[in-house]
Amino acid sequence: MANKIRVRFAPSPTGPFHIGGARSALFNYLIAKHTQGDFIVRIEDTDRKRSTKESEDNIKEALRWLHINWDEGIDIGGDYGPYRQTERLDLYKQYTDKLLAEGKAYYCFCDTETLEKQKQDQLAKGETPKYEGTCRQLPKETIDQYLKEGRPYVIRIKTPCNEILAIDDIVRGHVEFDSNQIGDFVIVKSDGIPVYNYCVVLDDALMKITHVIRAEEHLSNTPRQLVLYHALGFTPPTFAHVSLILGADKKKMSKRHGATSVQQYRDLGYLPEAIFNFLGLLGWTPEGENEILSQQELIQQFSLERVAKNPAVFDIEKLNWINFHYMKGLDEEQLLTLCLPHLQKVGYVNDDMVKTQHDWLKAMVSALRNHIQFGAQVVEAARIFFTDEYEPENEEAAAVLREPSAADVLRMFKKEYTDLEVITADTVRPLFKKIQKEIGVKGKFVYMPIRVALTGNMHGPDLDVIISLMGHDKVVTRLMNSGLV
Repeated sequence: MANKIRVRFAPSPTGPFHIGGARSALFNYLIAKHTQGDFIVRIEDTDRKRSTKESEDNIKEALRWLHINWDEGIDIGGDYGPYRQTERLDLYKQYTDKLLAEGKAYYCFCDTETLEKQKQDQLAKGETPKYEGTCRQLPKETIDQYLKEGRPYVIRIKTPCNEILAIDDIVRGHVEFDSNQIGDFVIVKSDGIPVYNYCVVLDDALMKITHVIRAEEHLSNTPRQLVLYHALGFTPPTFAHVSLILGADKKKMSKRHGATSVQQYRDLGYLPEAIFNFLGLLGWTPEGENEILSQQELIQQFSLERVAKNPAVFDIEKLNWINFHYMKGLDEEQLLTLCLPHLQKVGYVNDDMVKTQHDWLKAMVSALRNHIQFGAQVVEAARIFFTDEYEPENEEAAAVLREPSAADVLRMFKKEYTDLEVITADTVRPLFKKIQKEIGVKGKFVYMPIRVALTGNMHGPDLDVIISLMGHDKVVTRLMNSGLV
């Protein structure tokens, strides 16, 4: 394909893989798949102090868990590697030497104190701090002498003056920047490591990236990158700066909003299909009203033209609703696999129980299916089966046991229940009608006291199913503990 779209996701492995990063990866993946283009994953690890292998592994694992697979890049290879910046330092140096030789970049020997004084003076005048160009015109003899003396230096790019730098952003529209506000910025630090903006431009250009889809916060990097594209003689890619993700309070997503990393949602028992679906809707609008979209449906519908300018709001209730939908598609065994780690974590279930009571566990989580929206919620929902430390959930529930007919209902239920030869949902169910008829009360005055006496709750899974799963001894003990039997 002559004009094949090539996009990339280039995370820094410096911490947990956040939801915002996952959304950026997803949008790049979707546009690549929608256009039969290439999706590349590379690692920006020039921040050597903060970059870790654990973080890189976490990012890769999270992407694979979400089924966001890349066509080229780390662990896969390709024609434009290496795909880690620290493995490309020799390549960056070649271009740095070229820029210096062409007079487009220069050595700067200014010390920290001088630069800080410049900054403070500019701030005092109400100006935007930028380098004043002290070393821009140093004679070659002076440069050679300073280098011979071993003076520390950085390398700066010569930013053109009085130019308008512009992009036609797919999401933001036409955006202009004044080159006079930029100054001659550093492209190689004193330790010889090139800075982010320099590396990313070279990587994108040399990897033939056609579209850069990234978070809105990177828009401020764009003018410097445009300066570098022009100095290096490369054509800038098409940009699409996607809006930020805000919490429900309309402030930037942070830990105060709860889980912020993909790993946290995985640990809570969310399904990758649900996260994929939910992230696809964060700042992008589908063609119709249906918001439950499979991976293939998202790929078919996705376009950057439908990405919103306004910030996306991370609505946990919407995520829970989407996840609940996908959980409904799990069979009993898959549902147990999702819930089991959470039951084991709190000590409700051990390895021996998994082997000896597998069918019971499967039936139990299946009974709770419509009452949990993600895996970790099974702990609270299943508490009634694993602990006797419970009481009416609120005053309304407590009042149910004070109804005039409650004691008669519980006593008759205990008698009828203990007379059953086989306890199943099918054998328990007729008892409710029998009690209702004999005592002469409406159905809720039968169901409610039994439910509250056995679970402490007024709502939950089908009562006949709960009773069949609890087993004889637990049911009788709880009826006795109600104080009414």
